[in-house]
Amino acid sequence: MPEKYFNGLLNKVNGLHLIIITDRDGAPLMQFSHDKNVNFALTPSFIQTFTTASDQAGKLGLGRNKTIISMYSNYQVVQMNKLPLILTFVGAENCNTGHILALDHQLDAHLEDMKLAVTEA
Repeated sequence: MPEKYFNGLLNKVNGLHLIIITDRDGAPLMQFSHDKNVNFALTPSFIQTFTTASDQAGKLGLGRNKTIISMYSNYQVVQMNKLPLILTFVGAENCNTGHILALDHQLDAHLEDMKLAVTEA
């Protein structure tokens, strides 16, 4: 069950506040949160910005962009391209970014059913 896994990540990764799984257009599919003060990450335009930035980064000739990390004064945002899904992790400014990035390959097994559902829709 992806719910159990992703809720577990919120407890496992120190400083992680929110995980959102959306489709490429920013439509939320699942959301897991400990902090209601990170609503900025829930707006579709926030997710769509990742898609646009990722597409532009791909034009640099370095291959397809897999992850974008954004640092703000109080938060950091790690967004992963798992097409047709986008995963957004919002953590405190001191959240362990390396820990989130190290989860990359583990996440795939928990996203397969969702990827299939989005592809077939």
